Amino acid sequence: MTEATTLDSNPLSLERQVCFALAVASRSVIGLYRPVLEPLGLTHPQYLVMLALWEKSPRSVSELADALSLESATLSPLLKRLEQAGLVHRQRSAHDERALEVTLTPDGLALRDRALEVPGRIVERLGLPVEQLEQAKIVLDRLIAAAND
Repeated sequence: MTEATTLDSNPLSLERQVCFALAVASRSVIGLYRPVLEPLGLTHPQYLVMLALWEKSPRSVSELADALSLESATLSPLLKRLEQAGLVHRQRSAHDERALEVTLTPDGLALRDRALEVPGRIVERLGLPVEQLEQAKIVLDRLIAAAND
């Protein structure tokens, strides 16, 4: 038996683990974002928050947490830093005193124009056809749905 055959038949082989491939892919792809986002003054998690707010603002913290699949406790420090950077404003909802609403500031809204170049630069850095990336996204969405069922 060859080493490759042994690895292929071993259910505990690192190379066979979906979790390992996802973890490495995640770190690698997010690493590509760092130098692209740096001139915008954003970390990757902050970029995700801004993407959600560019889609819809204002949003409650709980809406943002749901959209980003994050716990409120994880989201709160991100929002605090974005507020300190002048990109968002947090305030109690006029309709529900218990809810905290997050709104883009004019600077946060203006940053969207600069962020429009991010997806293209990432596609360029990956060097894969857009169709393959779209297919990968479909498979990842299926994995996420299956894991959350």
